[in-house]
Amino acid sequence: MSAFISHMPQALAEARAAARRGEVPVGAVVTDPQGRVVAAAGNRTREFSDPTAHAEILAIRAACAALGSERLPGHALWVTLEPCPMCAAAISAARIGRLYYGAPDARMGGVAHGARVFDHAQCHHRPQVYDGLSAGPARALLQEFFAARR
Repeated sequence: MSAFISHMPQALAEARAAARRGEVPVGAVVTDPQGRVVAAAGNRTREFSDPTAHAEILAIRAACAALGSERLPGHALWVTLEPCPMCAAAISAARIGRLYYGAPDARMGGVAHGARVFDHAQCHHRPQVYDGLSAGPARALLQEFFAARR
């Protein structure tokens, strides 16, 4: 059995880069079944004028393109904030095996809050979910970002 390695530091780096671009600081990393990074991204909704350009969606798209597949079985997604319902649906559609996320999102979350996408009978694939990884730094990054804009 191999040792657990968290990829949240890289997801947090992607979130910080998003904040520097003026985007909501959310970062995501996709790893393969062996734990190697396949793709990483931060939010780019403003830059791309695209409401679907969330970090998770961009990282899933890049991983699928790199692998030449629309599905990522056995892969893991590491994200700094609880995915919204749109991203949770994309995680399910991509057949991601494990989801690791940092800060909860009581207002817009779609995993443990709000829509709770994976709990619906219509959800055809449910990843293993691990929450709270690096939640403190992820939350602080978001709070600092929004405080600077008020």
